[in-house]
Amino acid sequence: GGLILFAIFSLVMDVFKIGYYSSFYSCLSAIKIIYPIVQAIFVVVQTYFLWVSAKDCIHVHLNVTRCGLMLTLTTNLAVWMSAVTDESVHKAHSKLKKNMTEEIFRWLLKERSQRVGMRSSSVEECNCNSQICQIFKNGYFWLYPFNIEYSLFASAMVYVMWKNVGRFIDHHSHHIQRLKFRLFRRTFFVGIMLGLIILVSGLGVLILYEVQVNSRTESSKKSQALTMYYIFNIVCLSLMSLVCIGGSVIYRFDKRDMDRHKNPTRTLDVALLMGAALGQYAISYYSIVAIVASTPRDTISALNLTYALLMIAQHTFQNIFIIEGLHRQPP
Repeated sequence: GGLILFAIFSLVMDVFKIGYYSSFYSCLSAIKIIYPIVQAIFVVVQTYFLWVSAKDCIHVHLNVTRCGLMLTLTTNLAVWMSAVTDESVHKAHSKLKKNMTEEIFRWLLKERSQRVGMRSSSVEECNCNSQICQIFKNGYFWLYPFNIEYSLFASAMVYVMWKNVGRFIDHHSHHIQRLKFRLFRRTFFVGIMLGLIILVSGLGVLILYEVQVNSRTESSKKSQALTMYYIFNIVCLSLMSLVCIGGSVIYRFDKRDMDRHKNPTRTLDVALLMGAALGQYAISYYSIVAIVASTPRDTISALNLTYALLMIAQHTFQNIFIIEGLHRQPP
């Protein structure tokens, strides 16, 4: 279900890219328009393949199957790196255009256009001036995260399929635990309501923060927006850390056997969890170093330091709680 959701948004992004590049096809290489078309076909075919075959443990043509799955995996990683690079370049150009005069930006754009293969016509022909072109451009830029998540999602599923090639499963060794989900049971209902409140509040704070910081308002209002943003995140991270610590304490009282059997899905979950946390650890570490080394130290710096320290603590407690939960047997 998650794969299909990201696949739909990825297809919408490809449609927007095709529309954007088609707006000035006369000065672009044909590969620019062909690439999103081929990517859309790849997304459709791969999503259908994973939907039909994700649970298969294949026992024929093992080497060919492993080769094909690994080729698919590396293709997804290549698409992921391409999407990350394109998004970064787009963001850098947006910042550059804000901070430079129009003449210098056009000169730089002309130099880049000659390097990436645009035809030697006037730069004005390749400018996105129409309203529909701007809609396509902004649309596919905001949809990049969905395409990035789709590539990572598909890579994880293909990796599990690759590990399951030739694997035999004893269906009698594991008891199937069917969860009975009742929405209005007190604990479930309270948890869902609190989660929705945090989600809606977070979206509101994020929108307000983006509007205030990116607008041409007074510096005092920008400081207020930063203060609000950091305080909200500090409160959320503190609550999440306490909840994860509470969950780990409950594990100590609820004695269960630990599942030590080899499980490629669980191994991948743990590896991705730790790998994703390393990136956040690095960001928090560099933030702490920058804050400690900077002068003068004001309220924003103190909030930023607290936020970075809590981010490290929250990821640590959360990973411990999740990994321990993944290895616990059902009741």
